[in-house]
Amino acid sequence: MKEILLKTESLSKSFSSGGALQHVLKNVDMEIYRGDFTVIMGASGAGKSTLLYALSGMDTPSLGKITFGDQVISDLNSDGLAVFRREHCGFVFQQIYLIDSMSVFDNVMAAGLLVNKDKSALVIRAGELFAAVDIPEKTQRKFPAQISGGEAQRAGIVRALINSPEILFADEPTGALNSKTGLEVLNTLTEFNKQGQSVVMVTHDMRSARRGNRILYLKDGFILGECDLGKYRPNDRERHGKLSEFLAKMGW
Repeated sequence: MKEILLKTESLSKSFSSGGALQHVLKNVDMEIYRGDFTVIMGASGAGKSTLLYALSGMDTPSLGKITFGDQVISDLNSDGLAVFRREHCGFVFQQIYLIDSMSVFDNVMAAGLLVNKDKSALVIRAGELFAAVDIPEKTQRKFPAQISGGEAQRAGIVRALINSPEILFADEPTGALNSKTGLEVLNTLTEFNKQGQSVVMVTHDMRSARRGNRILYLKDGFILGECDLGKYRPNDRERHGKLSEFLAKMGW
């Protein structure tokens, strides 16, 4: 039986817009399992990113409960959520947010030193991660503006993993990349998942979604359905057909 890593109960999120209350998430009950590559899909405005931000402690729900392991994170204040994110979560965004005035290597080390003061251990960890994503030392010493978009996003993944998070959240990580560099990023995420890294990714892209073993489809703030694809295998036509059939059923 899979271990539940993250769980929501009656999760709801509302925003005030023009004096009216907009209900973005509506009584969402879901579970995220350790070691899974979970993909959240849905049309624009379905609440995908809102759900991701709530799950990761970047935002607080209006109603409901979010549990990470034995900890009810929906009860934490802003300081408690900041500690939770630093200690348990890694983040990869469409916009990479590397600090322009710091080298790629120093961007990663700055994130690591927020949690781990053992600089020597962090240097070793960073070296292993950079090697895993095929970023050589000469590239690590460059500034973000001097490297390609694909290199920057892979460096962003290194930064997200430097503190060995229990869960990696990715919000449209290939959305700003061309086809080739997007594929490199997907391969990187897939490889880390094979090694046991839990991943939750929001995407509207079929190619990206096929990397997940579990697809959740969000519509109008509800989880409308889910699809079990099993572990990713390259060039799996059956996998593509199963996902296409599921998305058609969901009204994609």
